[in-house]
Amino acid sequence: MTARWRLDGQVALVTGASRGIGLACARELSALGANVLMVARDPDVLEAARAEIAESFTDNPPRSFAADLADGESRLDVLDWLRDLGLAPHILVNNVGDNRSRPTLEYAADELHWLLETNLVSAFEMSRLCQPFLREHGASSIVNVASVSGMTHVRTGSPYGMTKAGLLQLTRNLACEWALDGIRVNAVAPWYIRTDRTRGPLADPAYYDEVIEHTPMRRIGEPEEVAAAVAFLCLPAASYITGECIAVDGGFLRHGF
Repeated sequence: MTARWRLDGQVALVTGASRGIGLACARELSALGANVLMVARDPDVLEAARAEIAESFTDNPPRSFAADLADGESRLDVLDWLRDLGLAPHILVNNVGDNRSRPTLEYAADELHWLLETNLVSAFEMSRLCQPFLREHGASSIVNVASVSGMTHVRTGSPYGMTKAGLLQLTRNLACEWALDGIRVNAVAPWYIRTDRTRGPLADPAYYDEVIEHTPMRRIGEPEEVAAAVAFLCLPAASYITGECIAVDGGFLRHGF
């Protein structure tokens, strides 16, 4: 495999890395040769995830740091960790996200602010904090994990859709602003992916059937399929791609819900 399709020697910081899409991204980037740094808020779950990947990549095991990136001080703790390691990331995957799905009028103010901090502000601030590291290399990449809910109406609740739409606009803005720094900024937008978070809604047979009916490929996606798109956007082979969003949705956005 040529160097254009490898990440050997590159440092990749993946947030929300202990489960689902984030864990799949950490595994995929490790397989491509990256030195992966995993961040998530639950230290026990994070360590179990790190150890699982380390078993497969004994020559290049990932490292991990527990932090809640919805909190500003915790974001600065991650920055201190990077400095202590003496590592400057080439890749930042902003995957942290959460949701509380309900009608718009039922959200409390503190719940709205928490969703904004978790899903959007964390990516904005982590991008800013990592920018000096990324700029050092002259050929770096940020990938934001957004959602189809930031592009069309789905039943996730309006705050979640707001944050994901904001993440897509952040992607476009940073791609233009930081292009001359050698930093490419792209996004992926998943539809229903088989994770802990989607297990509840998809357990309803009627709802599951409706989701499948509106997905042209007639199945639920897997975390590894999102991770593959994320990894591609990080590769040297994608060096002329910036400001883009790849929908990993089985055709959903071409069909509607």
